[in-house]
Amino acid sequence: MLEDLTTAASPASWPAAYPQGYAVVDVETTGLARDDRIISAAVYRLDARGEVEDHWYTMVNPERDPGPVWIHGLTSDMLEGAPLFPEIAEEFAARLDGRVLVAHNAVFDWSMIAREYARAEREAPVRQRLCTIALAKELGLPLPNHKLESLAAHFGVVQQRAHHALDDARVLAEAFRPSLRAAARDGVRLPLLECLPLKEWSSGPAAPRIGRQAGGYGSGGYGSGGGYPSGSWRPSRKRPACPYPNPGRYEPGKPLKQGMRVAFSGDTSVDRELLEDRAVEAGLHVATSLSRLTSLLVTNDPDAGTSKVVKARQFGTPVIDEAAFGQLLRDVEPASGN
Repeated sequence: MLEDLTTAASPASWPAAYPQGYAVVDVETTGLARDDRIISAAVYRLDARGEVEDHWYTMVNPERDPGPVWIHGLTSDMLEGAPLFPEIAEEFAARLDGRVLVAHNAVFDWSMIAREYARAEREAPVRQRLCTIALAKELGLPLPNHKLESLAAHFGVVQQRAHHALDDARVLAEAFRPSLRAAARDGVRLPLLECLPLKEWSSGPAAPRIGRQAGGYGSGGYGSGGGYPSGSWRPSRKRPACPYPNPGRYEPGKPLKQGMRVAFSGDTSVDRELLEDRAVEAGLHVATSLSRLTSLLVTNDPDAGTSKVVKARQFGTPVIDEAAFGQLLRDVEPASGN
């Protein structure tokens, strides 16, 4: 049925630069913060043209409360006898090795996977990821929003158990195949992003939190891992220029729009770099300072006296917290003309 929805690219026209294999992944977790854990994982391995080779699923004992059971349905009793992550790390790695990780909102799945491997003192064998939200935008799919169910409905894929890792991975694999073929047919460059390995440092007030890029801040720095202390100054990351024009201020009650300039201030529950990655993938401009051109300030402490918060008050820049920003990231409006 899916073959009828898009014309498959012929062997001669298939882009030579496309990857040779994909691992479509979904993980369910205890929550969204840096210290949350994976409780189930599924991988569909696909060949170069998106055909399913095999699939794999496991529950994982998070050694803590399972979190929002009403969403994922996995209780403490169900997870009690499940393997710990280090016990499934080798099999999981074998499923990912040499493939592009594909996920819906891929920066989240990748960050959770990378953190688990860091805790296990191992490295996930993933070098590139592809977000199906970004791919849908590249293809200009006429979706009402960028939720998985909307992408599935567009391609006629029926969800059976939403928020079950195996079924979500199946749905995504079935929706990714026609997306990949449409991209190949139209010569679309796949929105691949680099996956840098993460490293865990020993805990302590002077040690960076898990999730800092391994070696990213040079060696011989603060703490045992050569990074910067938690909460201290750190160099800004170089990012490519945002390709979209700034549409202006964010208006409360309306969606974000690609090109908006977003600044962050203070601590965030999701690692700042990962939160910024999510913003960039959605087409937003991450601003390192706040000016009259800033569309929005994200902070969990609007009463703080930081320079960004003070300037936001002076300029009348809208301020929202991290949770509200995370909700808005799920459905960012395309830039004008896209």
